[in-house]
Amino acid sequence: MTSAGPGRPRHQQPSRPGATARDEILDAAAELFTTQGFASTSTRSIADAVGIRQSSLYHHFKTKDDILEDLLEGTVSGSLKFARAVAALPADRPDTESPAGSRLHAVALYDGTQLCSARWNLGVLYHLPEVRTTRFARFLSHRQELRRLYGELGGGLSATAAGPDGGDFTFRLVESLIYLRADGAVTAESALQAADAGLILCGRGDHLPAIRAASQGLINQLA
Repeated sequence: MTSAGPGRPRHQQPSRPGATARDEILDAAAELFTTQGFASTSTRSIADAVGIRQSSLYHHFKTKDDILEDLLEGTVSGSLKFARAVAALPADRPDTESPAGSRLHAVALYDGTQLCSARWNLGVLYHLPEVRTTRFARFLSHRQELRRLYGELGGGLSATAAGPDGGDFTFRLVESLIYLRADGAVTAESALQAADAGLILCGRGDHLPAIRAASQGLINQLA
């Protein structure tokens, strides 16, 4: 858990983005966790990367796990908030006449954009053994809720009865952007391509231009 304490003075000028020392700690930890590995990163090395004493770091985070929890939650919180807003739209809205799949596409595009544009590729930490424990139950619950909302929004989109579950399939495609980014293969179009692919493979390719337009409208309105 985080502490509201002010912390001790740093011994050099801030060198990282962030309005507060806590933000700078998170940024440094994100870099080290994704480049050196979670297990290989100490709280001392995080503090050194920020330019503060190790004791000062403990005014903001009691443990390294607390830092990881905050970082992981940040990878899902924005997308989950957006997905909740999309899923909560009333069924009698005018945009319900848009092609089926527009809402799923909007969530996939928004979520994929967050994963591709974040400063550090924290999704690579999702499968750490440490993350699969009850210590990170809040993050795991939120990620599962996001996956469930994908499923709800993609219900009935499969082209055939034997086709893929449109929502869950799209969720997996979007998360594959994490590994595409790790390979240095993400482009400015990658998030859109993942969202498109989910709809195409569910048989909605013929309606893609209209789906894209309605999807962008939802993002402009709700994000």
